[in-house]
Amino acid sequence: MIALIEAAGWPIWPLIIASILALAIIFERFYTLRRDQIIPPSLLKSTLEGLGRGGMDANAMRSLAEGSPLGRILAAGIRNLNSSRDIMKESLEETGRAVAHDLGRYLTALGTIASVAPLMGLLGTVIGMVEIFGAQTPTGSNPAALAHGISVALYNTAFGLIVAIPSMIFYRYFRSRVDAFLTEMEQQAIMLVEIVHGERK
Repeated sequence: MIALIEAAGWPIWPLIIASILALAIIFERFYTLRRDQIIPPSLLKSTLEGLGRGGMDANAMRSLAEGSPLGRILAAGIRNLNSSRDIMKESLEETGRAVAHDLGRYLTALGTIASVAPLMGLLGTVIGMVEIFGAQTPTGSNPAALAHGISVALYNTAFGLIVAIPSMIFYRYFRSRVDAFLTEMEQQAIMLVEIVHGERK
């Protein structure tokens, strides 16, 4: 590995840093975006049962809001339980936007790495080509400098693609996962509004 880095030259270091950041984001998002942590099973049902037993006290509301993103949305609706349907729905939408922002955390950085890594590899390629041309002299070429320039050009191009391809795959995967969570949470929030206002049993 050390020999590969030495052959690729200094342009590979930004790519190594980008790959470490991408891996950190991927592992963090896998841990955070777990379904049972985002949308706990039967949370809406247990919340409605709690309301049916006479409401929820401050401790129950705090526990609901801090337990999961879905609970945070449902708690926002319950706080406006005695308001009109429109006000309750507006509070749910505001909290939903904040939850969407939290669920999408770091995904922009991952997408940026996926987009920039090939360009960083291309930069290394250009630097390698400059070294190749710099190795040409009127009396002939320097084989060692020529070989080093080719190594810099090829290794950086390859490593840029190695970083970019998985980063883009996981960016798309996490983005679609977040969208699916948001759609399901929106459906459950609408169900809460309709049940509370007697539009659904």
